[in-house]
Amino acid sequence: MNWFVRAAFVAIVSVSLLPVVSARAAKRHSSMEQHRLLIQVDQNDPAVMNLALNNATNVIEYYRAKGEDVNVDVVAYGPGLNMLRADTSPVQDRIKSFKDLAFPSKVQFSACNNTKTNMEKKEGHPIDVLSEAVLVPSGVVRLMELQEQGWSYIRP
Repeated sequence: MNWFVRAAFVAIVSVSLLPVVSARAAKRHSSMEQHRLLIQVDQNDPAVMNLALNNATNVIEYYRAKGEDVNVDVVAYGPGLNMLRADTSPVQDRIKSFKDLAFPSKVQFSACNNTKTNMEKKEGHPIDVLSEAVLVPSGVVRLMELQEQGWSYIRP
């Protein structure tokens, strides 16, 4: 009878742990389904800027075809900040229409404030970034911290 009591105990404990195991598996699965891509732009080269936007478009369209969303953050710093400058961006028309193209996926254009501040000192006047851009304290730190959170990273 002792083996019967042990078997019953094991069965009860196993059944009581199923919701915990199922919740952990579901959480792990949902975090794997979250697609997040960082794209670094650090060159003042229209070809690189267009390639970054092409990469973002292709990723968004790929996941859209699968019925999934993706978060994309294009981080521009150093000479690449020209991509997001209102006065110098050779791709501003594409950027202006990009958020509508991407919906419902989320796209952010992150402009490095360190670079902006240094450019303003060097050029002697304030610099405006595109209204679609978000100023972040440091482009490099943005890349680093999001990679630490599990974002995928490419540099076109």
